[in-house]
Amino acid sequence: MGKTKISSSLKENETYIRERCRNCADILIRPMRLGTVGKTDCLMVYIEVAVSNMMLDDSALGKMINHFWESSPEQIQEFMRNNSLGIADVKKFEYMEDAFAALLAGNAVFFMEGYDHAMKISSKGYPNMGVSGAETEKVLRGSREGFSDSVKTNSALVRKRLRDTRMKVEEMSIGVRSNTVIQLLYIEDLVHQELLQTVKDRLEEFEIDGILDSGMLEQLTEEAWYSPFPQYQTTERPDRAAQELLNGKIVVICDNTPYALILPSSFNGFMESSEDWYHHFEMASFLRVLRYLALMTAVLLPGLYLAVIRFHTQILPTNLLLSFAEAREGVPFSSVVELVFLELSFELIREAGVRVPGSLGNAIGIVGGLIIGQAAVSANLVSPIVVMIVALTALGGMVIPNEEFASAFRLLKYVFLFLGGYLGIFGIVLGIYLTAVHLSGLLSFGIPYLLPFVKKSPIKDVGDGILRLPFRKRRIRPLYARQEQSLRLKRREKS
Repeated sequence: MGKTKISSSLKENETYIRERCRNCADILIRPMRLGTVGKTDCLMVYIEVAVSNMMLDDSALGKMINHFWESSPEQIQEFMRNNSLGIADVKKFEYMEDAFAALLAGNAVFFMEGYDHAMKISSKGYPNMGVSGAETEKVLRGSREGFSDSVKTNSALVRKRLRDTRMKVEEMSIGVRSNTVIQLLYIEDLVHQELLQTVKDRLEEFEIDGILDSGMLEQLTEEAWYSPFPQYQTTERPDRAAQELLNGKIVVICDNTPYALILPSSFNGFMESSEDWYHHFEMASFLRVLRYLALMTAVLLPGLYLAVIRFHTQILPTNLLLSFAEAREGVPFSSVVELVFLELSFELIREAGVRVPGSLGNAIGIVGGLIIGQAAVSANLVSPIVVMIVALTALGGMVIPNEEFASAFRLLKYVFLFLGGYLGIFGIVLGIYLTAVHLSGLLSFGIPYLLPFVKKSPIKDVGDGILRLPFRKRRIRPLYARQEQSLRLKRREKS
């Protein structure tokens, strides 16, 4: 379908605009006559809330309109051609489709009689929440800033941390009806050009009516869409995004969402916290090891408990075995049903705590867990040891820094529960084997998901393994960056 060229006749342009904006009460079409001698007919089109009052002297629009009141038609034409006032972010359009794209992005569009182009003049844009604190990625040390719903604000927060023109910001629009703005952030001399081109091709290979959140973008562009493990890493922290850009990765920012997508991603990357590089290496290494232990607890503990008490009781000390048998005395359900019942009850409490607003949600989570657990034990529906197993499993899942990554293991936990409950230790080993096979074959934009554990070169001086290196020893970038830019840190030679 061809584009509609902007006419030099203002009346034709106004007819087209009014027809296309019929029943759009939020779009204002303001005719005006400007100039001193021989008034010039002009037209201003803008979204009411997105554009500030045109008569305000401190706005770009106000500056322009006030200037035009005292200008001759020739001077107005000169401004339209050359932007003689030097107003920032002014752009000329030849086609109506481009002008409407700018209008719907929250800018004002200016038309004039006798001139066959339109002019975009940026203003305050759509309302947004502004910069707020990070909600899901809490840290004890580090920046408190989090991404907002505005894509321009988010890229500015990253630029604030990487003040280098080698950090590039490429913009594109996705969604036939939503025209959602997507920005690709990368450092030009660090990123692999093949990876950058793959990301662009992946984003452009589909056509959809609307993208309303980065989660929709993530699901459409994932290669292994059937896997519960996310192939994009999400973050709401600009400092984390800047850190990953320095590693040679690409950050995708989607308008209307406070989360950025980092790619390619890896298993170990999901287990890192934003503050790992702000703490001393001893404590950071200890916390990383603790997270891996918590992950294994969250996935394997229910299944191992069932495997031991149903099939392999001989590995338990006699006193502990008698204690388990005494605790289960009077429970009418099998151990598998008992554990599934309590796990699902906890999932209900967790979901209710998320949906109920404010501090009431926290109260529901704590009080609900205590009441239901105590009541279930008192009624002989479950044994006390199962309540403890479920509580430890839940705590292990909450230690994982990335919520989306933790959700994959929340699902996997039920698979191991049934494997351990009906096949014993053999089922647990089989589950670990199948999970390892799946993760080994998983790629995130051509990069193995299990990096750095599957690469041939040693991890020395990179610092992307489980144990965190001292900061001064972290001299080499991970292999996401170009080989010629692998050196990250070196000592200055003394003169």
